[in-house]
Amino acid sequence: MGISLRGVPLLALYGTNGKDRGFVTRRNYIFTNKKHSLRAIMATILGIISLLSLAVAVYLTYLHDGAAHAGYGVTGLLATLFSLTGLLLGIVTEREKEYYRLFPRLAILLNLLALAGISLILYFGNHF
Repeated sequence: MGISLRGVPLLALYGTNGKDRGFVTRRNYIFTNKKHSLRAIMATILGIISLLSLAVAVYLTYLHDGAAHAGYGVTGLLATLFSLTGLLLGIVTEREKEYYRLFPRLAILLNLLALAGISLILYFGNHF
């Protein structure tokens, strides 16, 4: 079969003309200039803050038998502003090609969930 070094044929390590072709094992490195966008990371953080603040406000309202204090309304207003800002930042960063897509997509998802939660709170607050 031929001479081999630890299972790798010597012809794979060295060309037929004797020049070194390097190791056969590939590391599959992908070199890219892409990086994570700070705007997208900030948009993701805004989405997390919005969802958590809404969850806390709903939970505290539940503990008080549905009596919401004025501070919970302010929390909902700030969560709406944070979600809209985060959604805008996520969409703008998603359209740029030099950034990874993880944080922009996560930001869009979290902020849409927060806006949906705010919409449900307003809908059920008016109808029940």
